[in-house]
Amino acid sequence: MSTEIKAPVFPESVAEGTVATWHKKPGEACERDELIVDIETDKVVLEVVAPADGVIDEIVKDEGDTVESGEVIGKFKEGAAGTASADKSDAKSSGDEAKADAPKAEEGGKSSGGEAILSPAARKLAEENDVDPNAIKGTGKDGRVTKEDVQKHISSGGESAPAPAPSAAAPTAAPAADLAPGERPEKRVPMTRLRASIAKRLVNAQQDAAMLTTFNEVNMKPVMELRKQYKESFEKRHGVKLGFMSFFAKAATEALKRFPAVNASIDGNDMVYHGYQDIGVAVSTDRGLVVPVVRDVDGLGLADIEKKIIEYGTKARDGKLGIEEMTGGTFTITNGGIFGSLISTPILNPPQTAILGMHKIQERPMAVNGQVEILPMMYLALSYDHRMIDGKEAVQFLVAIKEMIEDPARILLDV
Repeated sequence: MSTEIKAPVFPESVAEGTVATWHKKPGEACERDELIVDIETDKVVLEVVAPADGVIDEIVKDEGDTVESGEVIGKFKEGAAGTASADKSDAKSSGDEAKADAPKAEEGGKSSGGEAILSPAARKLAEENDVDPNAIKGTGKDGRVTKEDVQKHISSGGESAPAPAPSAAAPTAAPAADLAPGERPEKRVPMTRLRASIAKRLVNAQQDAAMLTTFNEVNMKPVMELRKQYKESFEKRHGVKLGFMSFFAKAATEALKRFPAVNASIDGNDMVYHGYQDIGVAVSTDRGLVVPVVRDVDGLGLADIEKKIIEYGTKARDGKLGIEEMTGGTFTITNGGIFGSLISTPILNPPQTAILGMHKIQERPMAVNGQVEILPMMYLALSYDHRMIDGKEAVQFLVAIKEMIEDPARILLDV
């Protein structure tokens, strides 16, 4: 029985998506609930799984195609036996014999029969341009030839070439030798929908807001000593390591309560003051920067915050974040220090009116009571929307965070 494979129903804020990756090809066996295709939107990557045991009967939307909510992207044949699974079982039963006869049969994106393994989009592009897939070296998973590989082959002036004889040794790849004299290698990759959305939002933030940044520096020695003293007991009790982000999240929460304008947002001509603190934590992924939101930070302990940050970080890198986990947020913290950044000017995350930038901890000579001491210092940056926040409030907000980090007891005592 053939059934339709449909794109997931997108949330109201998402208009359309793009077919990112087909994990199965037509005729390949699928098990129930096995991942078959990823749909990338401008916010998250949505997964589509097999509705039952069977095979992919037809792919309607290739990789890179735009799809709307609930649109048919392929067809699935329930209960059918997949030829790919049969091939795998045959290969498995032949075992060492196959390896002995063709020790490099799977290299360079070639199947055991000497044929290249292509993604659906790559196969379509190769057919349209009359390109022999066997002449292309695959860079995808298990040596699969991707659409990008075909595009690169075409742009480099590659011509169709017969597949090498099984007994012939594969020559060493030398891409530079294929270039014309004076030509330099380039790689053109389409911007993902998520990265395009990020770019648009960041540009809009700079155009729409009166953005300004104020800086300060904080002595990290007290927090570092506190972590060192309670590191083992904290991890033993809570099952999570004590990091710096939780201290800054709690300090920011206390400062937000004292300076409500920093925790507000602008909606048209209205200023919306939030009576809660939902703090977004910027996470860098291969697909781009995402900002999952830790809700009601005021009611969370340091361990709860650390657990949430780890959970969101893992989900973000695996592409598993839900849209509801990235919506809202009244304030954002970003930590460029993990990449070595010493100082930066973070860009606002609209409609929020402020964002805190943490940076690398670096030992510097500091004057303390007339004496020079070497202290672990961190630069802090607060970017804010001057339409909503006055300079005085922004500076006092950042000073409040500095004071709480340099004397963590202030967070508990609310002083």
